[in-house]
Amino acid sequence: MYEPIRTKSVHRMSGGHADHRADYPHSSRGEALDTQLAGHLAALLAVTDELGLDEAAERISGQVARLRGRVPTRIKGRPAAAGDAGLGALHRRAHDLAARALLVAASRADTAVAILAAERMDAHSAAVAVNPAGAL
Repeated sequence: MYEPIRTKSVHRMSGGHADHRADYPHSSRGEALDTQLAGHLAALLAVTDELGLDEAAERISGQVARLRGRVPTRIKGRPAAAGDAGLGALHRRAHDLAARALLVAASRADTAVAILAAERMDAHSAAVAVNPAGAL
């Protein structure tokens, strides 16, 4: 009653692999978290450089280099002056980025980054507390 199919399925992958998932690269959950963590730290590094916090920036840069396998590109500009209207906003942004890094570091069980992120959160909270106009 039915005629057999004479052509190959269009859903079949080239190479005749039964498991087509092996045909493209995968990353593990750990690798994905490392990538995400490095991204959050790189963003924190940019804000930290903008604030002119060189010692903290070096520590963050070291962790980004460890996660990515290479030293991050940094653009050092003039540090934000204490009178700049956006100084409080920069500290709030840095605090938020450090919090994100802390969450991912906790998921990854990366103690070194978790401690660094918590220290940065404390430092930026204190900086905002000194300037009530930039309160969190």
